[in-house]
Amino acid sequence: MTIYDMLKADIKILNRDLKGEEEIIEILKKRFTKKEYKYYMMKMEGVEKGLMQKELKADDERFEEIETTTIKKLNSEKLKYELSTKV
Repeated sequence: MTIYDMLKADIKILNRDLKGEEEIIEILKKRFTKKEYKYYMMKMEGVEKGLMQKELKADDERFEEIETTTIKKLNSEKLKYELSTKV
């Protein structure tokens, strides 16, 4: 799965086109915590949940927290604007 497919699936309302893949990855590195970034990259690669939890050293509760905060950050207007190209 590509980064574009992931972002389009996770962002609820996206009115603009996305930037290039390298730019998107740099923005996500800057805006996410290390665990959120690692979670999102593993999710993009299709790693199963149990392996993600082990890699992130997180129990069920903490894993759910990482998952929800990552999606919330992606849906923030500021980050959506930063990820999209100028019109």
